[in-house]
Amino acid sequence: MTTKEYLKRIDEVNEKGRFKPNWQSLSRHKVPEWYMHDKLGVFIHWGIYSVPAFGNEWYSRGMYDKNVREFEHHRKTYGEQKDFGYKDFIPMFKAEKFDAEKWVSLFKKAGMKYVMPVAEHHDGFAMYDTEFNRWNAAKMGPCRDVVGELKAECERQGLKFCASTHRAEHYFFMNPGRLCDSDINDDEYADFYGPAIYCDEFDPSKAFITAADTYGFGASVDWLEDWLVRTCELIDKYQPSVLYFDWWIHNYTFKPYLKKLAAYYYNRADEWGKEVTINYKHEAFPPNVATFDVERGALTDISPIYWQTDTAIGKHSWGYRADNEYKSSRQVICDLIDIVSKTAICL
Repeated sequence: MTTKEYLKRIDEVNEKGRFKPNWQSLSRHKVPEWYMHDKLGVFIHWGIYSVPAFGNEWYSRGMYDKNVREFEHHRKTYGEQKDFGYKDFIPMFKAEKFDAEKWVSLFKKAGMKYVMPVAEHHDGFAMYDTEFNRWNAAKMGPCRDVVGELKAECERQGLKFCASTHRAEHYFFMNPGRLCDSDINDDEYADFYGPAIYCDEFDPSKAFITAADTYGFGASVDWLEDWLVRTCELIDKYQPSVLYFDWWIHNYTFKPYLKKLAAYYYNRADEWGKEVTINYKHEAFPPNVATFDVERGALTDISPIYWQTDTAIGKHSWGYRADNEYKSSRQVICDLIDIVSKTAICL
């Protein structure tokens, strides 16, 4: 199916469904009963960045940024960025020991009620089988549908399957590579590295978009339509019980597309007979349309509406790195008690 055809399908589903792409209609969404009761899930950061296992899951950006230690580490360990780019880690990411049955069994034993793998991180490599991104784990690297295997195992063992997509940030995420001699400037890999766009090509000091850039800079229509279609494909193929987004969807250019996305997801969930919700940060959604998320933190008091926190057990990275340090079990348990006591869910 082409992007144009998928966009048409999205509109058709929303025309027929009870949720329409406007805030008034979407405010009828309810937090799932299962979500309010299950309380504890596991968030999985695992991908190409686990190969260098240095710094954190932002290695794909840091290795091109002269201002951080990943840049020199990469040169000393793998060579110059023009000769060994992030794409060259893909054949090294084999996942030969990945066992979805063992993973989910361990999660269940630890008391988790739902499982949320990052389907695509900021780096642009999809950990699932997709028609819209040839750079994916089903066709490269492991040559396995990692997300699909986890979903199947969650269903077999009675855990809820959820998914996270950070595709929005990929619009600019690799932009440090524009300012050095790197493979990001090679058009052959443009579909992997994304636009890698930065604010002002004549002023490198303005090159890096941050969470604060809500209104100062936006994505192109082509990118936004592509983002919408890719996200809806993820919804259709894997039917996640929760769909998590990182920060940049709160950018003003995403607003009309978020409405379409939420309506489509909630309407499809009606068709499946499932209760679902969306996790968001900042002011991406009104609080009665989706479930607010606090990253690595908590609210100071009890909230009248349900919310979620996502946090890491690692102190330096969300994913694997060779020298990571980890929180004590006491800290993790005390955090969970504090968070849940304030009408929240912990991921």
